[in-house]
Amino acid sequence: ASPPLPPAIALSHPDGRIRESALDAAGADPELRPLLVVRCADWASPVREKARTLLAGLPGGDLFPLAELILRLSRRARGDFARDLLEDALREGPAAEVLVLTGHPDRATYRLAYRIAVERGLLTPMELATTAATCGDVTLQDLCAEAAVRPGTTPGPDAAAVLDRLLTARSPRVRSAGVTALRRAGRHGDAERFLADRSALVRACARYVLRQDGVDPLPLCRALCTEPAAHPGAAAGLGECGDRAADAGTLWALVEHPLPAVRLHAIGGLRALDVVVRERLTPLLDDPSPAVVRAATRALLPEAAGIPERLLRERGAPDRPRAVRVAADRLLRAAGRQRLPEPGYR
Repeated sequence: ASPPLPPAIALSHPDGRIRESALDAAGADPELRPLLVVRCADWASPVREKARTLLAGLPGGDLFPLAELILRLSRRARGDFARDLLEDALREGPAAEVLVLTGHPDRATYRLAYRIAVERGLLTPMELATTAATCGDVTLQDLCAEAAVRPGTTPGPDAAAVLDRLLTARSPRVRSAGVTALRRAGRHGDAERFLADRSALVRACARYVLRQDGVDPLPLCRALCTEPAAHPGAAAGLGECGDRAADAGTLWALVEHPLPAVRLHAIGGLRALDVVVRERLTPLLDDPSPAVVRAATRALLPEAAGIPERLLRERGAPDRPRAVRVAADRLLRAAGRQRLPEPGYR
């Protein structure tokens, strides 16, 4: 008779009866438990059911080292069982173990750990705000920012500091959560400075908070536009809430401002007001700032057919800055014209 197969090989054997007979060893040996998790999603029902019975009999804490594998296998058609066990273990297990997994390098693992930690209230509002403000994961930013300022959260002595941490975050999504929470905190006036934020989302939240306090944001935006160098984003905000007849002139004047950031936001304001004039904006395709060139291009795309073809082809020449060449190509395509190949192209 041939010698018995090592358990690891038997658990991967194509014969389901051999896989099933090797499962007892997997339940007893921690090193074989990854294969036990795999067999919980086995196509053969007898193998799958026995593996699930063995996995469910393990202490919940034994599943934590297997979290990444469990979540990866949960994408399979029969992979939900082990994930459900893991989630139950995280909800009932020691808080310290859950918090350890929030630092796991695998994205799905740390996202799940954070979600359970938020559900269980294992993180303070300041810890949540700090995570939201410093992490680069958008899903985590939203989860932690919303949890940090969730209605019904018991205000602590650092409630103002929590809000300020969100308001100074680099991410617009996190700042917007902080600005919206100003209303519940009774700090409506603090939203005024965010009327000139670089993010349209944050500016919209600021206008909402002010209106909830009975304050019209339009006069404030107009006032901020009198000092455009200090508040470049105010130009975009003015376009978002302004009046065409009254405010278009201000924005066109700001299009000629020496600071690129002001010109950039002024173009955005013109688009928001729907007062773009092709002939007046076309010269900005030669702007020294690539960001301004891109903004002008976006504004001109609906008017691309009316731009002289010769003007665009000249700006597609190899000696032009890359941003200008790309703008010319985009506008030519938007107008239904094929850009000529550059010299030397084969």
